[in-house]
Amino acid sequence: MLKRKWVYTGLAALVVGLATAGWAIQGPDFAGRNLSGLEGDVDRGAYVARLSGCIACHTDVKSGRGVLAGGTEIETDFGSFFPPNITPHPEDGIGDWSLDDFSRALTLGLDPDGKHYFPSFPYPFYTRLGDQQIVDLWAAVQSVPAVDGGPPPHGLRFPFGFHEGVGVWQRMFFEAGELDPVPAKSDSWNRGRVLAQGPAHCGACHTPRNLLGARIESQRYEGGEGPGGEKIPAITATVLEERGWTKEDLIYALRTGVMPDGDNFGGSMAEVVVDGTRYWTDADLSALAEYIFHPEVN
Repeated sequence: MLKRKWVYTGLAALVVGLATAGWAIQGPDFAGRNLSGLEGDVDRGAYVARLSGCIACHTDVKSGRGVLAGGTEIETDFGSFFPPNITPHPEDGIGDWSLDDFSRALTLGLDPDGKHYFPSFPYPFYTRLGDQQIVDLWAAVQSVPAVDGGPPPHGLRFPFGFHEGVGVWQRMFFEAGELDPVPAKSDSWNRGRVLAQGPAHCGACHTPRNLLGARIESQRYEGGEGPGGEKIPAITATVLEERGWTKEDLIYALRTGVMPDGDNFGGSMAEVVVDGTRYWTDADLSALAEYIFHPEVN
């Protein structure tokens, strides 16, 4: 009788364990955006793409295959990621997606079948995009020529290639939704905060990460590691000021790629300027610089 009791206890523990594992793997249950009634604008969407770095990651310039037809290899400690084809091609791109599919991918990290994207796709930042920005970006992405083919599948080391583990990661580290403005701060500062923590995803490279690849928010902008082990410098206000940077220097560098010492940005930051920040409005560059030099307390 006692032996049977232990068998039942073990089975109960197994059922609870499997249920808990299933709950964790499924990931958090976030509500999708309601985008009904909004109409996209291609020109505004093209600007959102420049804010967000879409072109830099999803375009392999050397191949000449076309804009957004798939990017080059991104080397990480977990293996290699290849940004996919996001042109309107119905098979090889996202031509058979709906606006809601696109929104869930950007803001929740889910593909149309509900499978989790690896967070190498910076949806933890794109989740800060506003509804109109999402609709505008969708219009812009749909406007580019459809291109067939694309990059190879991700090449990840065991056990990081299992999408099921991303649901657990999301429960631990992912916070979905737009940022609420800080009432005591100016509109420009709040705009800069949204840009830095949202589409510009400054923290993706400039913030160190833990062993599971999540940003260490208590060390925001204290420097990190980029693709291929590239060392990314700190951009905290303290460090920038110690190195002689001013707000005007940062704006100029993001516009031109030229730093205060006369040298040019290299590595991935040069790509950020070429494909992104040189197209930003003066107001957005100023807002980002204002936020970086006067950050909130973590």
